[in-house]
Amino acid sequence: MTARQPFACFVTGTDTGVGKTHASATLLHALNAAGYRSAGMKPVASGSEWRDGHWHNDDVAQLRAASSVTVPLGHTCPFLLRTPCSPHLAAAKEGVRITRAPIREAFDALRRQAEAVVVEGVGGFHVPLDAGAVRWSTADLAVMLDLPVVMVVGIRLGCLNHAVLTAEAIRARGLTLAGWIANRVDPDMLLADENIATLHASLGAPCLGELPWQVEPAAAASRLDLAPLFAATTQYLAEAAGLAA
Repeated sequence: MTARQPFACFVTGTDTGVGKTHASATLLHALNAAGYRSAGMKPVASGSEWRDGHWHNDDVAQLRAASSVTVPLGHTCPFLLRTPCSPHLAAAKEGVRITRAPIREAFDALRRQAEAVVVEGVGGFHVPLDAGAVRWSTADLAVMLDLPVVMVVGIRLGCLNHAVLTAEAIRARGLTLAGWIANRVDPDMLLADENIATLHASLGAPCLGELPWQVEPAAAASRLDLAPLFAATTQYLAEAAGLAA
């Protein structure tokens, strides 16, 4: 696969706090090293502070720093909310409706500006985005974009159950689980290697790599294997072309 072949994926996590942004930034650095013009996207982010004349969210800033293409902030994050809580509650508190069209438009704009787009979800796979009459969640967002999914597993107590349930939820929505990343978020976890081995045997998807504790994304990028993602994207594009025909 060459840098001229379009690439995009959706990154979800087994829970909040498992390192989706860290893994997404690492993916972007790996794509940069492979010759791609890359851009990160976090369609919805909650929790920001006023800094240097604009609202700042750490996750959004990390994705923009890891991207090799400079894009407008509104393309990276169409819905940047201030309150650090579930996005549907933050949006309601701030009088905002999180809707599909601005996200779709921002994603399409990124696809025109970059060869590779890494879209990071918010929280886990089923976080609500709207509590009104039209209810939808990050799972619906993933379906709307219809991209191969990368699942980030925070290696900590409870990760086996969370990972298997999330994998089942992804597949139940008709999405492709292109691979998963083991992120060592608890350096003191007992039998961490044995837990990762159990995940290898249980998930039915390739492991793209293991991210060690507190290693910066640029340094950790070499630990990822992008081949399964490239294969999943090639299959996705072929199927999309067949449907269009």
